[in-house]
Amino acid sequence: MKIFEPHIHMFSRVTDDYERLALADVRVVLEPAFWLGQPRTTVGAFVDYFDTLVGWERFRASQFGIHHVCTMALNPREANDDRVNADVLAVLPRYLEKDGVVGVGEIGLDDQTPTEEKFFLAQVDLAKAHGLPILIHTPHRNKRRGFERIIDLLRDAKFPWGHVLLDHGNEETIALTRDLGCVSGFSIYPNTKMDVHRMVAVVREYGVDRIVVNSAADWGISDPLMIPKLVQALLRAGFPDATVEQLVWKNPIAFFAQSGRLDVAALDRPPTASRRETHDGNTILRGQDPERS
Repeated sequence: MKIFEPHIHMFSRVTDDYERLALADVRVVLEPAFWLGQPRTTVGAFVDYFDTLVGWERFRASQFGIHHVCTMALNPREANDDRVNADVLAVLPRYLEKDGVVGVGEIGLDDQTPTEEKFFLAQVDLAKAHGLPILIHTPHRNKRRGFERIIDLLRDAKFPWGHVLLDHGNEETIALTRDLGCVSGFSIYPNTKMDVHRMVAVVREYGVDRIVVNSAADWGISDPLMIPKLVQALLRAGFPDATVEQLVWKNPIAFFAQSGRLDVAALDRPPTASRRETHDGNTILRGQDPERS
């Protein structure tokens, strides 16, 4: 079954993970800009990272027949850092016009500070100006309070709910988001956040309309194959193929196609790539014969 993985941080994953994703029929990965585990102290570090997302990572994915798209943003954790926050906001507009950038994200709240709210709303305004949907990070702590505050801010900003993906939800938060008209995102983790069995129960209760699922795999303890594992669990639980396909393929495509930058027909085919190609002189081969790789 074709899978669109709508939230995975491949920058922090090894190339073998692309091979595993391809074998599991993941056709598209979406990589949101995020925090790298320690603070960046200059805007140049963000520029280099953003360039990697639209350059090397797209190339690396294509070598395994996977389409790579991304969202761009100043993440909420580093929004608190006055060494970089304003300067990053100043460079974002040029990245929000690049091919393969299909949204603004991850934005949202983390520690739930006034500064986070300021830069969250500034990026909501950028999304309006560029006609892009938004992918929202919700807090790991005090999650319900964070959801409620984000919802209030978006209401006041009059941002269209159909362009909102509220991510990292759970059984408690779906009661807050279900009737808003937004998309509810669930991150499936091996040991924390949502797990496969809890997600099967959510689908059984709420169906799959306006729901997306992702692995949110990054540099921490996480598993890039959580969505293929969820697919198998849903099929074993008796859900029809069409229902599962809507959840893991059609729903994320429908949401991010609102950017106007997804060629939906092209996603059915692997990207054209040759392992004789290079990106800025670099390859994934490390001296291996491209015919044997």
